[in-house]
Order: sequence, then C-alpha cells, then structure tokens
Amino acid sequence: MTMNMKRYQMTILASQKVKKIWQKQFRWPKNRLQILKFWYELIQKGVTELRTVGNVPDVYTQIMLLENENKNLKKDLKHYKQAADKAREDLLKIQKERDFHRMHHKRIVQEKNKLINDLKGLKLHYASYEPTIRVLHEKHHTLLKEKMLTSLERDKVVGQISGLQETLKKLQRGHSYHGPQIKVDHSREKENAPEGPTQKGLREAREQNKCKTKMKGNTKDSEFPIDMQPNPNLNVSKESLSPAKFDYKLKNIFRLHELPVSCVSMQPHKDILVSCGEDRLWKVLGLPKCNVLLTGFGHTDWLSDCCFHPSGDKLATSSGDTTVKLWDLCKGDCILTFEGHSRAVWSCTWHSCGNFVASSSLDKTSKIWDVNSERCRCTLYGHTDSVNSIEFFPFSNTLLTSSADKTLSIWDARTGICEQSLYGHMHSINDAIFDPRGHMIASCDACGVTKLWDFRKLLPIVSIDIGPSPGNEVNFDSSGRVLAQASGNGVIHLLDLKSGEIHKLMGHENEAHTVVFSHDGEILFSGGSDGTVRTWS
Repeated sequence: MTMNMKRYQMTILASQKVKKIWQKQFRWPKNRLQILKFWYELIQKGVTELRTVGNVPDVYTQIMLLENENKNLKKDLKHYKQAADKAREDLLKIQKERDFHRMHHKRIVQEKNKLINDLKGLKLHYASYEPTIRVLHEKHHTLLKEKMLTSLERDKVVGQISGLQETLKKLQRGHSYHGPQIKVDHSREKENAPEGPTQKGLREAREQNKCKTKMKGNTKDSEFPIDMQPNPNLNVSKESLSPAKFDYKLKNIFRLHELPVSCVSMQPHKDILVSCGEDRLWKVLGLPKCNVLLTGFGHTDWLSDCCFHPSGDKLATSSGDTTVKLWDLCKGDCILTFEGHSRAVWSCTWHSCGNFVASSSLDKTSKIWDVNSERCRCTLYGHTDSVNSIEFFPFSNTLLTSSADKTLSIWDARTGICEQSLYGHMHSINDAIFDPRGHMIASCDACGVTKLWDFRKLLPIVSIDIGPSPGNEVNFDSSGRVLAQASGNGVIHLLDLKSGEIHKLMGHENEAHTVVFSHDGEILFSGGSDGTVRTWS
C-alpha cells in the first residue's frame, strides 16, 4: 500500500508539473518536444507506465512531419510573397508604360488630324492656284514659240544685212574704179600684195557666210502633212486573221553583242532585223538565220533604241552620248547627227511621212527633228522626270511619251502642246506603245504592272500586275491581239487580249530587255542583258 501511494503521489506531481509546463509553453509548437522528452524520461524512471500513455510515439512522428511540412510551407510562402512583390512592381511599371503610350497615341492622333487639316488646306490652296499655273504654263509655251520665231527672224535679218553690206561694198568698188582694166589690175595687185591676218580673217568670214547663205537657200523646213493617208491596219477584217499564237518555243540563241542588247526592231517591208547593244554597235541581221549583213558604229556611248524609216532604207538610233544619228542602210554610213539634248537619249521614232524624227531624253524633254532642214523644230516640255519612250501615232501628227514621273502624255507634234496626260501608274513608266489599229495604248512600269488604255476615250481599260520584276518593253503583234512584255526576271509574258490569259516563255538566263514580233507573228525575237538575241517559233 505504501509503495502504491508513493507511486500515485509521484504520478500526480509529475502530471502537475507537465500540466504547468504545458500551460506555460502551449503556444509555441517547438516546445512540445520538451514535453514529450520529459514524458519519456518519466517512463524510463518508472514513475508512470507505458500502458497509460497510449499512442504517444505515433503522435510524436506526426508532429515531426507536420513541423517539416510547416517549414516547407513557410519557405513557399516567402517565395510566393517575393514573386507577388515582383509581379506588383512589374504591374506598376506596365501601367506606367500603358499610360505613357496612351498619352503618346493621343498626341499622335492630334498631330495626324492637324496634318490632315493642313493637307486639305494645301489642296484647296493648290486648287485655287492651279488655273493660274495652267495659264502661266501655256504662256510659257507661247513665249518659247515666240522666242523661236524671233530667233528665226533674227537669223533672216542678219543674212539680209550681210547681203546688203556685200552689195554696198560692191557698189563702192564700182564707184571708185571707172574701167574694167583698172579693176583687173587692182585684183592682180591684191593677189600680189601680202595678206595680213585681219584681211585673212575677213576673207574666211565672207566664205563662211557665203556657205551658210547657200545652205539656207537650199534647205527648207518640212511641213507636217495635213491630209494623212488612212491606217491600212483599219481595213483588216477579223475573219481574214489567222488564230493568235501562244505556243512559242525557244529555237535559236545568237550572241551578237559583247554587252546587253537594248533594242531589236523589224524592217517594215522585209524580213530583216536590227539589234542595238550597249557595246555602241548596231547590226543588221538577215532572217531566218540571223546572219550579220551590216555592222554600224559611230556613237561614243551605249545605244538605247533604234527605229526604221517608213521606207526601210534608213535607220535612226539614239544613244547615251546625247545624240540621235541617221544611217543609210545601203552603205552603212551616218548621214546626219542631231545634237541638242543635254543628257542621254532613251528613245527615237520616225513620223510616217519620213521627214521628222522624235526623241526622248533623260533631260526631261522630247524633241522633234526636221530631217530636211537638219534642225530641231520643237522641244516638248512638261514631264518632271526622265522621258523614257516616245512613239508616233500611226499615220498622224500625234505623239505619245512615257516618263519616270508615272504619267503618259499625248502631244500635238505641230504645235508642241501637251493635249492630254494619263495617270494611273504608281511607278516609273518604262515603255508605252500604240496597237497597230491605233485604238489602244499599252504601257509597263518599273514594278511589272502593265496597263491597257482606250486611246479614243483616253481612259484605262485594265491593269495587269506581272511583277515584282520590272517590265522593260511591251510590243503588239501585227494583229493587235497579243501583247508581249519583256520582264526583268528574264521571262517573256504573252497576254491574250481576248481572254486575258497570260502565257510565259522561259529561256533567258538574265534580264530580257526587248521583244518584237515578225510580220506574220510566227516568230518572236527577244534581246537580253547577256548580249544574245533569241528566236522563238
């Protein structure tokens, strides 16, 4: 009994002590381990028995696991707090940037609206000045014509004055000497007398004046024809035409030039082809073998274009040396050189009467040359950039020019006035041409866009984008139903004007610069940047 009482008292004291410790340190989970350790010490001393404890070890293990989990959760909580702080900072930064961009956008919108209003005001301002500019432009052309007429009258007056002076000198000589013998003696004395530098200069000037007066008396300005013969292509019926051909295949390759071929042209009446190159040469080729019949040279820079006289016995060539030359194809000699452009000449064309040649140049002008009087009859002003091509309307006095200022212009060759300008291209126009019947215009630009225009209504018909490679030249076949375009990627595009289909001819390794059909349309000729002329049939 005594032992049991002692154990019971010790157990009560131990439980009271544990209770005090528990009450003191209950709020701190870390101190629970001390309670458990103390409890196990009591068990080892024999103060309390194990059966009264229950599942203490399992609770201890669970507490340890919960402690570890609590530590991990605290670490994660700390990590999430840091991430949340960083996200909050980023959010504030993004909000500030958003506010800045909103303000910047509002400012840009205000500036845009202001610019739109300014642009509208400038358009109205320009519209108010446009009639005045047009009137001044017409006055400018009128003054240029008056200046030209004044210069002609001045030359005539100078010639008359020189003639009167010579007549006066002759009369003075006649009054000073009374007999023919004295005149003969005087001339002999003059022949025997030594000639000074002043007398020599006067004699040479008199001889030059005599030569000029003789030339002026022999050469007269050509007249532009009034009653033109009708276009023979208008009488061709559609029933008599053969079907249009598109199934061309590469047949032959002829290397004719050391540098790129710039132009190929067909003789109007015979199966003869002329090719011009940047090697300063032009060559006459016999078809179908393309054997060289004649080679011409005389330009000091690359050739840009060539055109046959309507009779086919003469050739006009334009060059980068700023000149236009006329050639006799029977002899191969240069018979005339026109000089007047200040920069390279891109294109040339003959009038159907054969008395005039027109040229277009990099100097933003075009000129009409009179073959008989051997002078420039008129200069066409109006384009604001390089004039890349020029073409006479068949059997008329109308000219067509295309320019790098993205416009086509139609001119009256007799007056030199621009009758109409056609707008629609967005890039520099490289070439433009009339169809054989004269009802349509085809043009191509530096981004490969080809446009067809109704010449009678002066309105666009259709626009075809064959880009992005530039269209270097366009040409119709003799029937006017097929349009060929030489492209910068070496492809020859054939456009069926009836169905709108596009056919491609692949064969050039580099750029294709020029293209032309034979008279019957059975053969196609093209020239490339590799110096070759290729035949397709």
